[in-house]
Amino acid sequence: MTKKERATFVINTLKELYPTIPVPLDHKDAYTLLIAVLLSAQCTDVRVNQITPLLFAKADNPYDMVKMTVEEIQDIIRPCGLSPMKSKGIYGLSHILIEKYNGEVPQSFEGLEELPAVGHKTASVVMSQAFGVPAFPVDTHIHRLMYRWGLSNGKNVVQTEKDAKAIFPKELWNDLHLQIIWYGREYSPARGWNLEKDIITRTIGSKKVLAELAGK
Repeated sequence: MTKKERATFVINTLKELYPTIPVPLDHKDAYTLLIAVLLSAQCTDVRVNQITPLLFAKADNPYDMVKMTVEEIQDIIRPCGLSPMKSKGIYGLSHILIEKYNGEVPQSFEGLEELPAVGHKTASVVMSQAFGVPAFPVDTHIHRLMYRWGLSNGKNVVQTEKDAKAIFPKELWNDLHLQIIWYGREYSPARGWNLEKDIITRTIGSKKVLAELAGK
């Protein structure tokens, strides 16, 4: 199979498995999505979805968020980990949204990435899921699977994103990045990986990955 044929197999298989694609993080608008994605760094989506209702009950917009102190925000989000950095980021970006953007989330990568605690991946999630702009946010699942499928060299997430954008059609990026995340969780996890369940890797996996697995 050529790389293009492998990519087509991935697209078709994921379309069958996930004809409708749930969004992992609960949110109601661009601001609540931005906060949820920021909280998800080194934290599970399940945990984030348990914490955001507590935070958003007090502040689901930047104007209410800046009425709280950094310490009050930190107390609520502590279970998500990295709470000192995240609470300062949430408070700081809320101030900037009010002062610079009339309380609205900017609809550009540049505007988002200038906000405190917002990196390229967070900006990409917001651009794709809140604004429908084609993006390919790479999380650990996507990074792992692109390597297992022989579609990227696994060097780093920057390279993985570049490879994904090169091989998959732009109009599918927003669906595919979510479909790959769900597939990684259900069929191709980092631990407890069962190749029999993992039809995509079983069919198109890189020879190196399959040989490593066979040698275990």
